[in-house]
Amino acid sequence: MPASPPTAQVLIVGSGPTGLTLACDLARRSIDVRIIDKSPEFPRSSRAKGPNPRSLEVLEDLGVADRVLAAGSAPLPMRKYRDGLPIADTDPFGASRPAPDAPYDRPWLIAQWRLEEILRDRLAEYGVRVELGAEAAGLAQGPDSVTVPLADGRSISARYVVGCDGGHSPVRKLLGVPFEGKTTEEQMMVCGDVEADGLDRGCWHQWFDEDGAVLLCPIPGTRSGWWFQAGPERDRAGAPVPPSLESFRRLFARHTGLPGTHLSRASLLSTYRVNERLADRYRVGRVLLAGDAAHVHSIAGGLGMNTGIQDAYNLGWKLARVVTGQADPVLLDTYEEERLPVASWTLDFASERLRATLEAIRLPGGGLDTAVTPETTGLSRGYHWSSLSPAGSTTRLRAGDRAPDAPCRDAATGAPVRLFEAFAGPHFTLLGFGPGAADALRAAEAAYGDTVRAYGVGTGGPVGLTDEAGHARTAYGIEPGTDTLVLVRPDNHVGLIAPAADSRAVGAYLDRLSGTAFRRL
Repeated sequence: MPASPPTAQVLIVGSGPTGLTLACDLARRSIDVRIIDKSPEFPRSSRAKGPNPRSLEVLEDLGVADRVLAAGSAPLPMRKYRDGLPIADTDPFGASRPAPDAPYDRPWLIAQWRLEEILRDRLAEYGVRVELGAEAAGLAQGPDSVTVPLADGRSISARYVVGCDGGHSPVRKLLGVPFEGKTTEEQMMVCGDVEADGLDRGCWHQWFDEDGAVLLCPIPGTRSGWWFQAGPERDRAGAPVPPSLESFRRLFARHTGLPGTHLSRASLLSTYRVNERLADRYRVGRVLLAGDAAHVHSIAGGLGMNTGIQDAYNLGWKLARVVTGQADPVLLDTYEEERLPVASWTLDFASERLRATLEAIRLPGGGLDTAVTPETTGLSRGYHWSSLSPAGSTTRLRAGDRAPDAPCRDAATGAPVRLFEAFAGPHFTLLGFGPGAADALRAAEAAYGDTVRAYGVGTGGPVGLTDEAGHARTAYGIEPGTDTLVLVRPDNHVGLIAPAADSRAVGAYLDRLSGTAFRRL
């Protein structure tokens, strides 16, 4: 196929949460992005339960966290039953509280279709809309672009293509990238959206018996909508019965002791099997993979959609810098370098949490709260091994860590300013702690003002932030009397920690990051 001139800088295949997050991140950086999906219409499935605290931070940076919080609800207490009788109510987040360095202390319950709707609305504010009924049928890479023929005979050409098209990813298959792992056939659920009456919508109902289970979680924003999950019925030969309203009613009646007629209008039915698979690479030339196209794992811990959102957040700023000529394409290799180990860890973690949960539900009172640990917040994942994380640390942070939040005040006006508000947007952020950082802040802003926003935290620098309660110093581990520079990447991870006296450190980092000579930092 002859090369076609690019009709977009970036083409995203797949319009789930991963693809939409990436599209929003690129569009706000003024990147010409197109996003396509083979579906003829937008799905209405509830599927994933919602964003975890780290993904809420990502959504805040994209300007939609308030909408997500308004459309969903806090996680509900889990009501656990045995032999049809309630025996325990558990709230795994009952003791959680927001902290100065972490404003989101729990995940948020929202139907996946509603989250996608919010992200599509945000994307439309940048003039970009999802193109439905557009199925990728091929890939042809040239020296300067990728051409994607569509099933309807059209084609799209772009400088880069990102496959965000799910666990069965046609893009990954077209690349020939292995997706090694396993499918555990005996670990199976039937799922769907149902209408139900007569149940308390203030909790997530979980009936666990020795011969199976039924789970019903109310869908926020609906009057009688519920997300149904259960172990499948088996026929006389032991084969699983396909999901249907009739089967759901029989399962419901068996495990709850209530009439099956409480359920109605079952839709978006599916059968879930535990898959644990990982792509062996995330980039092939000008084509990259993200989300379920790159990794799938057990649903225990609720990290699937969240890992995809965070893939997109890591990739967006790097792809934008390459497309606009601010960085050599080798920068894109750091996407795989940073995110593939996270996915590998997630596969192992979710597998272990599934094992622990299956063990817990054998006993009365055990439930899905077993899968909830501090690691499921997503706040502890960093990139210490990365070539973008050179040596540098404080008593609490290392280069590569997630950059903490903290409440401060604008030194000039006294208005409250959170560090996350300072970070928001496509720029790098340079924090200078201590009076000795003022010169370095001014120098960085003069040399890199189109890339870096500099803030003196208690220094009276180019833009001063008053850390009157000491939360910023505490979160960043800055010892009294210490003058320190912290460079925060556009994805709100720490890129560099250096003494303020090392006036060349920030410039050296940014020059090597942006220059065509960029290699391992």
